[in-house]
Amino acid sequence: MQFTSTAISLNVPDVDASAEWAQKHLGFSVAMAADGFSSLQHPDAGINLIYLRTGLSTFKPASAAVNAAGLLVVFTVDAIDDDYARLQQEGVTIVTPIETEPWGERYFQMTDPNGVVYQLVQWVEPTEGYTS
Repeated sequence: MQFTSTAISLNVPDVDASAEWAQKHLGFSVAMAADGFSSLQHPDAGINLIYLRTGLSTFKPASAAVNAAGLLVVFTVDAIDDDYARLQQEGVTIVTPIETEPWGERYFQMTDPNGVVYQLVQWVEPTEGYTS
């Protein structure tokens, strides 16, 4: 099997709100869009974010057409402290303040207007004495 691209499809009530948020705060741009649909791309992400309006009749299987609850969209970054400060200044809703796990995962979480949770991560040195 050879993959040619990767995307994650998120069902949200307001496609435009999530798409505009990802463009403004994460640097994505619109690859294609239609009523109830937006596909965003980023030159560094390696994945397209696709937003589908919840309840679209064309969504299959219909049983999977629920809001993107319980899902984390995670991106690894190089300068998490700078990103954290910038996003706070931009008024992004931070739901988990920046913290560092003993194994070296430094991260924070934020939400878009539809409640989708995004996590930015930077890998740092594990805490002294931590063993996996």
